[in-house]
Amino acid sequence: MVSKVVELRRHTDAEGDVLTASGVRVAVEIGRSIEGDFDLLISSGAQRATQTLACLLAGMGRTVAGGVAVNPRFRSAVEERWFEAARRADGKDLEAFRRVDPDLVEKESVVLGTALRSVFESLPDGGRALVVGHSPTTEAAVLGLTGELVAPIDKGAGVRVTEDGARYRVDPLT
Repeated sequence: MVSKVVELRRHTDAEGDVLTASGVRVAVEIGRSIEGDFDLLISSGAQRATQTLACLLAGMGRTVAGGVAVNPRFRSAVEERWFEAARRADGKDLEAFRRVDPDLVEKESVVLGTALRSVFESLPDGGRALVVGHSPTTEAAVLGLTGELVAPIDKGAGVRVTEDGARYRVDPLT
């Protein structure tokens, strides 16, 4: 079996649900630095994620065979609960969130990890996808799929998850 890769990135700087001028500029610059082709691009459905994805694609200057999809499974249905946990937590990592709301992190990691697994299942051997979403839900998706805790993801940054057979490897993206 040939490996499959999913890159998960956090949206760039936004005000509300719309990218700032800086967020647009940074996303286009990041797109210029992305190497290789993708079979599929996925947004969580939030405008800031979809706009980031469009700017990344503009910077890449390439077409994507599978097009662009919105997958709301990468956007939490309990966003306010995440915000509340963030206000109460003593950090921005999943362990800090787990200390104030363990049930949230456990359940959301399963839901989001399942969404990430479905992307891998949809890819052909050797396929690549790019998902743009949010923090800490991206980190929760990685935890749910791989069992690995990753550090909080900065705006525009992300992680690359590589599937080789039944094993996953997680590497940071800059």
